Amino acid sequence: MGFQDFIGNSETVSRAREMLAAQRFPHAVLLAGPRGAGKYTLAQMLAKAMNCLAPPSGAPDFCGNCANCLRIAQADDLDARFAEALEAREALREADRKDTRLFVQTHPDVLIVPPDPPQRLVKVGQVRRVIETIYFRPGAGRERVYIFPSSAFMKEAANALLKVLEEPPEYATLFLLTENPAELLPTIRSRCVTFALAPLPAAELEAHLATRHPQWSAKQRALVARLAEGAVGRALGFDLAAYTRAREDALAILRSATTGDDHTPLFRVTETYRGGEGKEKTEQLLRTLYSLLEDLLFLRSGTPQLVRNTDATAELTALASRVDFEWIAAAAQGLNEVERGMRRNLLQSLSLDAFAVSLEPAK
Repeated sequence: MGFQDFIGNSETVSRAREMLAAQRFPHAVLLAGPRGAGKYTLAQMLAKAMNCLAPPSGAPDFCGNCANCLRIAQADDLDARFAEALEAREALREADRKDTRLFVQTHPDVLIVPPDPPQRLVKVGQVRRVIETIYFRPGAGRERVYIFPSSAFMKEAANALLKVLEEPPEYATLFLLTENPAELLPTIRSRCVTFALAPLPAAELEAHLATRHPQWSAKQRALVARLAEGAVGRALGFDLAAYTRAREDALAILRSATTGDDHTPLFRVTETYRGGEGKEKTEQLLRTLYSLLEDLLFLRSGTPQLVRNTDATAELTALASRVDFEWIAAAAQGLNEVERGMRRNLLQSLSLDAFAVSLEPAK
């Protein structure tokens, strides 16, 4: 257990460890990289290294077994802890719920500040909690650590954070995680040291998948590596079975939309997207349709090496021969309309039927 378990971006990890060793680690760090690149995992590892009670000898690391490491590790599964915090807030009286902000804290000196629903923004009340606690010396560890998993700040919250970044205490470190640094105010970015996490090459990602998912074939590993776009977290947690089911439905819809033949297969597919449980299925289907449309675009552009659904190249090539760029653009716009309809609670199956039929060739 330690930094050796972090997959990829060894130069960035080494840079961070060297700063820890020299006791020159910045008080504000911007961890930038695509979704699933390991930003949160690295922030958690650094929090453990800063507070480990029995660090291994040599370069800064963490044992993973001491009381501090174990307590911080309880927040490694952020989705689960976030769901628990949200459930706890929902159980409050309405008057109390309105003024309660969400936090995840499994260690007294490590506070995680997630975007607060329903807007999914970091709110000023959350930043005020940081301001109220950051100037108290750590009690159980050596360093106070604050992790912001999202860079989506309300304007007032971002301005409040600036006050902390201007004069942070020597015993506190803030991690701001972002897919797009430009979302943050320039004044915030200028006060942070940026660590960039780059996507992993597909071949390297496939090698890791061979270890973690030995039941997958080489074609399946290649497919997941391309769909994850080099993001190791997305690849390792990829639900291949769900994606395969969604892609079968997506291809059936595209076949109907490009041929205008018998609609029975189309209606058989869309009928399964009725009911309350259909929303999540439909969201997966739409993501898959967007992926297939991008592959059609690559094939029409003469760049088949960019196709991500490599195991379906033959069928995608056949579909691409029946469409043009205008059709692909119209299809993408149609998917956008389906998404808007979902937000208005329109019947998903009918929206999908209308999407496919609207793209059929004129007779």
